[in-house]
Amino acid sequence: MEDFVVSARKYRPSTFKSVIGQKAIVNTLKNAISDHHLAQTFLFCGQRGVGKTSCARILAKTINCSNLSPEVEACNQCESCVSFNDGRSMNVHELDAASNNSVDDIRGLIEQVRFAPQLGKYKVYIIDEVHMLSQAAFNAFLKTLEEPPAHAIFILATTEKHKIIPTILSRCQIFDFKRIQLKDVAEHLAYIATQEGVDAAPEALHIIAEKGDGSMRDSLSIFDQMVSFAGKDLTYKKVIDNLNILDYDYYFKVTDSILQTDIPAALLLFDEILNNGFDGHLFISGLGEHFRNLIVARNPATAVLLEKGGQLQEKYVAQAAQYPDSLLFNGLSILNQSDVSYKMAVNQRLLVELTLMKLCNLAVVKAAAPAAPQATAPPITKQAAPAPSAPPVAPKVTPAATVAPKVAEPKQEYKPEPTPPPAAVAPAKKVSMPSITKMLGDTPKQQAEKAAEKQEEGQPFTDEDVQKVWAEYIELNKTKKISLCSVLGQVVPKKSTEKESLIEVVVPSSVQQQSIEEDRQNLLDFLRRNLKHPQLQFVINISKTETQRKPYTQAEKFMAMKEKNPVVEKLKDQLDLGID
Repeated sequence: MEDFVVSARKYRPSTFKSVIGQKAIVNTLKNAISDHHLAQTFLFCGQRGVGKTSCARILAKTINCSNLSPEVEACNQCESCVSFNDGRSMNVHELDAASNNSVDDIRGLIEQVRFAPQLGKYKVYIIDEVHMLSQAAFNAFLKTLEEPPAHAIFILATTEKHKIIPTILSRCQIFDFKRIQLKDVAEHLAYIATQEGVDAAPEALHIIAEKGDGSMRDSLSIFDQMVSFAGKDLTYKKVIDNLNILDYDYYFKVTDSILQTDIPAALLLFDEILNNGFDGHLFISGLGEHFRNLIVARNPATAVLLEKGGQLQEKYVAQAAQYPDSLLFNGLSILNQSDVSYKMAVNQRLLVELTLMKLCNLAVVKAAAPAAPQATAPPITKQAAPAPSAPPVAPKVTPAATVAPKVAEPKQEYKPEPTPPPAAVAPAKKVSMPSITKMLGDTPKQQAEKAAEKQEEGQPFTDEDVQKVWAEYIELNKTKKISLCSVLGQVVPKKSTEKESLIEVVVPSSVQQQSIEEDRQNLLDFLRRNLKHPQLQFVINISKTETQRKPYTQAEKFMAMKEKNPVVEKLKDQLDLGID
């Protein structure tokens, strides 16, 4: 049985040319080698799987090669390259600081640094996960890093640069490895699939690259897992099934339902998603990302931020064109709020369903705005129809104008010409439109719009109504939110005298104010629903502290004591006490 080698090791870069997604760093290292400007201490930082250790090994191999190519690549033929490829090079030492992080480990390394290389020019010491070294180990390493022997080069690698002490950082030439782009990862996976004889769909490789989150090693590990599951035929469906990823089509379908204000369809799709074993939080966060992608796709300049496959990117652009910006922005805000509130919700399914209803209702409100001009347009076109009758009137007047000169009455001819057209046209415009609208009355659409506007304004309410609903909220939550209800019971909400849709609440201190603010949205929704006023708002003010009283005088103290106990005055007289 042939030994299996994982793709992350089998296709590990062995030359600078084969490094993926780190072009700037590769060019810098190659220029340093060709110009003989090598630093003696390098620090490679970046997230996992972006090529830090691979670049360290390639650098160690290249600087000891005795026959470099014009492209500054190792020849793989000299004794140094062959020994390195066989894993028996004495010039390269690797230390895993995660398990060798003590002072003794660093002292042992420092002892080796003194010896010159037997073959080649440099001895290279690669310390991986260097941030795991103890404070004492760092201190023991400082002097060697500051003044290393000419033949020694240190390459430190870490995923957490902020954990390295500044005295170490100041002695290093720092290279920040960036996150590998999805496009580069997908292209490299396609190359490996071709080498392995795997028929992989581009959408499937793109999903794997997304799951790898910018790490080539993670992406290759997932690729091996998918090949073990699907064999030589790697499809999009098999990948999302195995990785338990929610299909993008669900997001597109839900978004279409929102645009069509089809609440039942949106709720049924969510129920199907739950029945397939997916979590509601995953759906909400994914739908939020979907709305973000739609916003990005609306502008060709930002479409590159999608980081999606070709066909999927075209699908995003097509759907984004159907949505107004305001609907996407408001929808994304609703989804973000739902994402934040999900873990604290008691009924999480209801929270997601309510979010979908809000999104559909948002589409209804946005659709109602452009409907108004469309409703008024048809009556205008119908009422404008009599206007063409004006031209026939003009020809009838012109013959009179031609006859008038024959009668030789130029003054009478000149006066009638300007007056008839305004008299004929003006009454037609001013009289016909009101008369027709009075006869026809409001259309069903106009009636619905007026009803919606009236409902949007909300019903009037009084202080007694507010206080009654306030007490109902306290009664409903007195067992769940004891401290909050205690605060709410101490205040008396009142309708603002300045604004109809504003309720004012006065609390004695900022502690009570913060307590109510934490539950603001739930309380506000309850007030709006029970007072039937969608635009209702409330403001919480802190009462002004009373001015401090001046200290009591001795006479005032005596009078206060005398009122409580008249015997005090007798005691004063017996003792002959004076009150200043």
